[in-house]
Amino acid sequence: MDDEVVSRRKRRSEPMPLSEPLVRGEPVLPDRDATEVQPVVARRSRRGWIVALLLVLAAAGAAFWLHPVQVQQQGGHRGGGRFRGGDLAQPVAVAPVTQADIPIVLEALGTVTPLSTVTVRAQVSGQITQIGFTEGQNVKKGDFLAQIDDRTLNASLHQWQGQLEHDQALLADAKLDLDRDLKLTSNAITQQAVDLQRATVQSDEGTVVSDQAQIEAVQVNIANSHITAPADGRIGLRLIDQGNYVTPGDATGIAVIAEMQPISVLFSLPEDSLAQVLEQTHGNAGLKAVLFDRNDTKQIAEGTLQTIDNQIDPTTGTVKLRAVFPNSDGVLYPNQFVNVHLLVRTLTGVSVLPNAAIQHGAPGTFVYQLNDDSTVSVKTVALGPGNATVTQLLSGLAPGAKVVVDGVDRLKDGAKVTVPDNSAAPASGTAPAAGAAPAQPQAVGTGSPAAGTPPANSGNTHAASSGNASAASNGQGGQAGEGTDASGDAAGRKHHRHHRRDGGGNAGGGDNGGDSGASQ
Repeated sequence: MDDEVVSRRKRRSEPMPLSEPLVRGEPVLPDRDATEVQPVVARRSRRGWIVALLLVLAAAGAAFWLHPVQVQQQGGHRGGGRFRGGDLAQPVAVAPVTQADIPIVLEALGTVTPLSTVTVRAQVSGQITQIGFTEGQNVKKGDFLAQIDDRTLNASLHQWQGQLEHDQALLADAKLDLDRDLKLTSNAITQQAVDLQRATVQSDEGTVVSDQAQIEAVQVNIANSHITAPADGRIGLRLIDQGNYVTPGDATGIAVIAEMQPISVLFSLPEDSLAQVLEQTHGNAGLKAVLFDRNDTKQIAEGTLQTIDNQIDPTTGTVKLRAVFPNSDGVLYPNQFVNVHLLVRTLTGVSVLPNAAIQHGAPGTFVYQLNDDSTVSVKTVALGPGNATVTQLLSGLAPGAKVVVDGVDRLKDGAKVTVPDNSAAPASGTAPAAGAAPAQPQAVGTGSPAAGTPPANSGNTHAASSGNASAASNGQGGQAGEGTDASGDAAGRKHHRHHRRDGGGNAGGGDNGGDSGASQ
């Protein structure tokens, strides 16, 4: 009995296998310990897979992010680099050293100032009875402007005229008495009486002169009550209305007249520029002055330099100058802000360089000269004055030498270059006409073209700059020969190429169907 009980207890304490049900048709329940262990193991396994997946994604993102740099580096190592002196030649634009005229122009900021500005004021006291002008009207000297009540002044004039006639009669009587005294003998009248009568005559003469002066003063006041324009010009806004009482002490006045034709412009130049201006004005020769608008883009007037101030302002180190302009069209207005371009002199027939070719570095001022073997060499040059487009060449290059004006950012001495055909890169989207004259530089301050711009400055510069812009900015070391294709069509649209991920750039781009890229 005991053995049977013990065996039953052992069987109850032992876990039953899941594959063997105790009773047929009874559902098999999972063991309690198994249900507690399985979720922990499942969670750990699931977490490991998630971590592994995240690591794989991170590695893939890093590889994708670094892939373009690797492609670029591989392309540079394979072909020697576009700009590293390898087998590929860099497309550049060149221009020759030419002979041209360079206008030397000094630029300054100026203010339009009338030659005369007059404030019309009342010279006598009285009431304004009439206004004779319209605001903004152009008036001439002597034109009627306003009338002050002059009835009191006319009464004073009549009074002094009557006093003058009275004093003139007394003078005439005194003169008659003196004549009678002089005709009498010495026994009839004494010398003292004669002298007294002579003094009376002189006193009456002085009274008459005083009366005449009083009459003239009243006449002047009457004339001042009739106000006229003291100068030619344009009259401004009316500062007083009809019916107001005015006095000579009024601060505002009646109106302001500004002379508009001609008109002047005041501007300042640094004292360092004064010497070359004085050098040209010793014979009182008026230098040409050209005015541009406040944006310095549109020419609005031409005139001449009139005078230079007699001293330099010590606070600013500048000297004031005045230029006069006819202003026949009335485009200049007092206190208007303008840009003054003063033409000092013109260098005639000098060797010039495009400003785009001039570089500054360790050798000093230098340029890249194109050699016959399609390489460039560094040439140190000495420069003179210039303008916005070209600069005078003093020494360093022979006339006709070709210099690089575009694509110099990564050149070095001895680097190989290629010059695209000018006809394949028309300026401004249109092909240049056969036999057309080369483009001329624009003279600073005159708004008109001046001679001296090299012909290649309008053709090659556009081709190289527009064709290589996308390649240089994207760092595609394997791209070359895109100067003609990427320059754009007639509408100015540019075509951009995308590099391949295997490192090989679009070396065959261009109008030549890939020949230019292959030749490089």
